[in-house]
Amino acid sequence: MREQFHWKSEMSSAESQQEQLSQSDPSPSPNSCSSFELLDMDAGSLYEPVSPHWFYCKIIDSKETWIPFNSEDSQQLEEAYGSGKNCDGRVVPTDGGRYDVHLGERMRYAVYWDELASEVRRCTWFYKGDKDNKYVPYSESFSQVLEETYMLAVTLDEWKKKLESPNREIIILHNPKLMVHYQPVAGSDEWGSTPTEQGRPRTVKRGVENISVDIHCGEPLQIDHLVFVVHGIGPACDLRFRSIVQCVNDFRSVSLNLLQTHFKKAQENQQIGRVEFLPVNWHSPLHSTGVDVDLQRITLPSINRLRHFTNDTILDVFFYNSPTYCQTIVDTVASEMNRIYTLFLQRNPDFKGGVSIAGHSLGSLILFDILTNQKDSLGDMDNEKDAPNIVMDQGDTLTLEEDLKKLQLSEFFSVFEKEKVDKEALALCTDKDLQEMGIPLGPRKKILNHFRTRKNLMDINRPTLQPASGVTVSNIPKESGVCSKTDATGNGDYLHVGIGQVSVKYPRLIYKPEIFFAFGSPIGMFLTVRGLKRIDPNYKFPTCKGFFNIYHPFDPVAYRIEPMVVPGVEFEPMLIPHHKGRKRMHLELREGLTRMSMDLKNNLLGSLRMAWKSFTRAPYPALQASETTEETEAECESSPEKLSDVNTEETSVAVKEEVPPINVGMLNGGQRIDYVLQEKPIESFNEYLFALQSHLCYWESEDTVLLVLKEIYQTQGIFLDQPLQ
Repeated sequence: MREQFHWKSEMSSAESQQEQLSQSDPSPSPNSCSSFELLDMDAGSLYEPVSPHWFYCKIIDSKETWIPFNSEDSQQLEEAYGSGKNCDGRVVPTDGGRYDVHLGERMRYAVYWDELASEVRRCTWFYKGDKDNKYVPYSESFSQVLEETYMLAVTLDEWKKKLESPNREIIILHNPKLMVHYQPVAGSDEWGSTPTEQGRPRTVKRGVENISVDIHCGEPLQIDHLVFVVHGIGPACDLRFRSIVQCVNDFRSVSLNLLQTHFKKAQENQQIGRVEFLPVNWHSPLHSTGVDVDLQRITLPSINRLRHFTNDTILDVFFYNSPTYCQTIVDTVASEMNRIYTLFLQRNPDFKGGVSIAGHSLGSLILFDILTNQKDSLGDMDNEKDAPNIVMDQGDTLTLEEDLKKLQLSEFFSVFEKEKVDKEALALCTDKDLQEMGIPLGPRKKILNHFRTRKNLMDINRPTLQPASGVTVSNIPKESGVCSKTDATGNGDYLHVGIGQVSVKYPRLIYKPEIFFAFGSPIGMFLTVRGLKRIDPNYKFPTCKGFFNIYHPFDPVAYRIEPMVVPGVEFEPMLIPHHKGRKRMHLELREGLTRMSMDLKNNLLGSLRMAWKSFTRAPYPALQASETTEETEAECESSPEKLSDVNTEETSVAVKEEVPPINVGMLNGGQRIDYVLQEKPIESFNEYLFALQSHLCYWESEDTVLLVLKEIYQTQGIFLDQPLQ
């Protein structure tokens, strides 16, 4: 490798470009009288080894971008690299344990979700990129050659040296502060002539401290709470078309910043660490079932991009209303959360914190349906196994091998075993699937007819479906129902008719969530469409204690929950405080102007009323007026006291009426459920213009994240440094 790099004396062409270099780079010219060469005459004692920093490569907008690890992760990687042990098979967890770096492979792998592996590099030398000002690291082998060349140049005080890289690029070390990189000539001849310096030179820097790059500190090692975040419709979660992983990364970063600013005392006392947010993706498994191919066959060719967007995004709502695909979605969400939770405990055996769940848009509805169909105890789960509303045929206990033997098709069992097709998978196979596996026509017809007949028998013999929660109406107390329904006799009773879809069997979570956060949620609308007119105030999730419905006031997808609990009372949702305290200035100004206009209106009406009374009052006789002068004066003297007493009583009554006790039920443990964000000043000019953005604003909203952190840490007895107003 090193034979490909060689020393060369400075070419005259390089000298002719010194003026160009001095203009393009503010660094001193090597021809200046004392530049850096005179300062480095005794350079042998000034040489210090370069400090490496570890980077990983991400593909962003179809371009390679090198991102530095945080300082703690880079130090751990360097210690593992310099430990003297064999790097092959060495795995170093990074990014708070969400990624593993395989040191021997120099690759970075995601732990909890599917993601393309990214290259990892130990970086010491960098050059400036073509189209932006970001620096790109050289390969480790070439960086080592550059470092050795630099060391010799400093030690011997011999500069103006030229190196040629394997891809025919030229690097010239003029002095410690002026090092440049030339791209190879595009039109070099086929005889492999030596490339010359052409075009605009690019700056070369040694060490990460000499380039402009943000290197963050590491995350706290202690994890206090785990939050699973479920996305809504489509693969993109914001206006930049980023995935759920990227959006949750932003949410997590905002939370780390807010912990430093609003929980500073608790951090200094080492009472808290951090909250871990992990994404849950259900869109990819849903669209990998082959439904996209079926949709493509029936999709019209016109307005192709709009139709593709509709198929990939909007149709997720209809998929969830389909019993078949709804089952796929809820199974995916629950199994992913259970899998990630188990893996998280394996990687964090000392974790003693709680678990919460959060859902955005349709994701919140999925979590709501799953939570309403959980069982509070193991006994309930055991009883459910004996319930008659389980979709699987309880009387069918034959294995696939026995079924095939019964059909006299035992010779094909090895084919299904090779393809890892069990009995349930075979029931889903089509004639085309069996044909591709090499099953002849006759056996194919027998198999398909057998499973079709079996399914029809199951449909006929299946008892009447129970509610989605798996609990009959008869064993539910009237006061614990979910919705209000009036029968033909006019008696209004609470009946537990279930909140999910009746044809879906909801899976069980292996943990009990403490709080459920819904962002921009359409839960209220879906419950209303399903026929639920109100939620019983005594109803609460079987396994979850808290529920917060958080939304932006202009979010077109969000709906309230509290009016379904208290339908007869109109009241405003809870206003989420600004993370810097108080209300936004334009909201206070608006309220102040509204209050002022009301006062002016009341004063004006009062003045008009008094004037009208004075005009319509009957005139008193002169004698009567003279006789009652003393009484009138006495009344006038006592009237201020009476008026003040009346005003005091009215004011106290008004204060009492301003804050009436609102019972919003037990869905959030007796606390308020609906929480509304404060719109930004620019958003208040045109709410239609910012409607779509309002539905996607939660990932980077400090107010939303702070409310989540505040409620989570309140369960641990830890509060904000200063309560927000």
